Amino acid sequence: MRVVFMGTSAFSVPSLKELIARNFDIIGVVTQPNRPSGRGNKVAPPPVMAAATHHDLQIYQPQKISRPDFVRTLTRLQPDVIVVVAFGQIIPKSVLDLPPCGCINVHPSLLPKYRGAAPIQWALINGETETGITIMLLDESEDTGDIILQQRMKIGHTETASMLSDRLAHAAPAVLVEALENTPANAPPPHIAQNHEEATHAHRLTKETGEINWAASARQIFNLVRGTANWPGAYSFVADDLRLKILECHVVDDSQGDDLPPGMVAITAQRKLIVGTGEGGLHLDYVQPANKKKMNAYDFLNGYHLKTGDRFLPKSPNQ
Repeated sequence: MRVVFMGTSAFSVPSLKELIARNFDIIGVVTQPNRPSGRGNKVAPPPVMAAATHHDLQIYQPQKISRPDFVRTLTRLQPDVIVVVAFGQIIPKSVLDLPPCGCINVHPSLLPKYRGAAPIQWALINGETETGITIMLLDESEDTGDIILQQRMKIGHTETASMLSDRLAHAAPAVLVEALENTPANAPPPHIAQNHEEATHAHRLTKETGEINWAASARQIFNLVRGTANWPGAYSFVADDLRLKILECHVVDDSQGDDLPPGMVAITAQRKLIVGTGEGGLHLDYVQPANKKKMNAYDFLNGYHLKTGDRFLPKSPNQ
């Protein structure tokens, strides 16, 4: 089976490595162009390139895979199947129609739930206890293609988006290989249609997604912190226009915070930082003031002199 692999982010790397280890005939790796990244905003190659380069695989970095010249390149390669894992571009019909075994995609949710760009994050934000890997045939719409295989996984109570993404990335290769091994010559693997009536959408996160609504329950805010841990981070504002990211927190398991209005601060005798919510109290463990490093709540209280009765604001007074 002649395989073209399309992937870009770190999520795609374990799948590529597994295909290499299983001696699949990888005739090309397609990834995004090098782009600025990191704190220094230096131009860097996509994570998948290191594995591809190490194994001397042919690498392609088209600006748009829909461009006719690149479609002609893919046509000349004559792939039996195209494997797509966290690639980052929409696959056009001109490419979908090329391989006789189809374009096979790894999606980190139990489709039809959480179609879209941020399935891992929204599963956590919404407090899901289960997610999984779906291997599907790509079609022209977003994550609507037929399902080949699925594997269910429990979500850990304290897992963040980065933790869950890493675990799903390392679970995906075995499911992907099983799907490829069940693929007949010159035809797609067995598949079933999705139930479109059960579909939910996981739209791309924005900076505003991370702003905390203190009228929500402590559990909902805890889940927001987990789901936005990679980006944009859960945040709020305190008096004097200080933007504060909440990096780690937990729901208070006793009556502390029950009588606090949403957003009101209480400092305990042990110098613990509790914030009232719409339901229950939230204990802040680690925070990050704007342009500062991560610090525990105790150090934050000592440095910023927050006191009982202060309030978190719904947004910056200067916005």
